This record gives sequence, structure tokens and C-alpha cells, in this order.
Amino acid sequence: MKQLLLDIQPPAAPTLENFVVGRNAEALFQLKDTVQRDGNARFIYLWGADGCGKSHLITACNALASQHGLNMICVDDVHLLSDEEQISLFDIYNQLRESGGSLIASGQAAPGQMGLRDDLATRLAWGLAYQLHPLSDEEKAQALKIHAEDRGMKLPDEVLDYCLRHLRRDMPNLIATIDALDEWSLTDKRAVTLPLLKQLLQLSPS
Repeated sequence: MKQLLLDIQPPAAPTLENFVVGRNAEALFQLKDTVQRDGNARFIYLWGADGCGKSHLITACNALASQHGLNMICVDDVHLLSDEEQISLFDIYNQLRESGGSLIASGQAAPGQMGLRDDLATRLAWGLAYQLHPLSDEEKAQALKIHAEDRGMKLPDEVLDYCLRHLRRDMPNLIATIDALDEWSLTDKRAVTLPLLKQLLQLSPS
């Protein structure tokens, strides 16, 4: 039997374009306006539970800021900052405010609900603040169907259901799995089916 060792490739680098929006359209619009069009919103704070996309957006904005030489600082997980780091971020905020720069930060809860220093929490609450909402299973399914259609791939419902029930449920991993399944089906000239997915998962490193 022909053996095909196929690694599931790492997910694509986070960008504002490959962020699956769900109920977070307004937050994404403001980030694009600030980073890509030099909009009026200079201070944006994102918060929400793990898996809602905070780190994806922070990483994407940081990459764009570096690429275009923007006077912008991006800070993820401010709730994990030490007291000294919080003081440093407070000073950075004030410097950016004076210099016309921007700050995009994220945390697990609203600024005043994480035990941050009062002065830093107050600063983070001055700008726009958005609670990010995780994708529902229906939104994930719809996003994966659209992604598959863009690749010209027929994605059976049973394959989609299996992915959502048994695999890691974050979108980057789900999309990487769908991509690997499509590539294998084309290479091996076999239709995309649930048995093919299970074979792929058995061959892929854990």
C-alpha cells in the first residue's frame, strides 16, 4: 500500500484579512481604520475569553505597524504584566499620547476588572474598548465551508461535523486541517471523505 507521510502545515500568519469576524465586525473595522488608514481611534483595548481572537489581532496589528513604520505599540495579555511592567506601559501610554502615537492592547477582562494598577486601568479605559466574542459552532462551520469553497473543495457535512466535535476547535488549527485534507485528496486523487480525514490524522504527528 502506498504510504503518504503528510504533516499538517502550521496555520498561516495572523492578519487582519484572515481573521474570522463573527460578531466582532466593529472591532475589526476600527483596527483596520487605525492601522491601515491612520484613523482617529488611537487607543484600542480588546478583551475576552481565551480563543476569541485577541492574540490574532494583536499579532496582526504589530506586524503591520512594524512593516509600515507606524508609531504604534501592541501589547497582548496586559493582565499578566508585573507591577514594574504596568508602570512601564503607563509611561508608554503617556508618551504615545504626547507624540501622536497609538496603542492597541488586550486582556482577559475589562480594564477595571483585572487588578491592574488604577492609573493604567484608567488609561486603557480612555480609548475604545471592545469585548471580543468567540465564534459559535455555526459560525465556525460557515467559515470553514467558505474557506473550502474558495479552494474549490467539496467539504462533506460529516467531515465538518467530525472536525468540530473531535479536533482542536481553534480556527487556525481547523483551517490547517482542512487545507491538509484538500492537498492530500488532490495528491492521492481521492474524494474528501471522513475515512480519508481519519487516515490523515493517524499519519500526522501529534
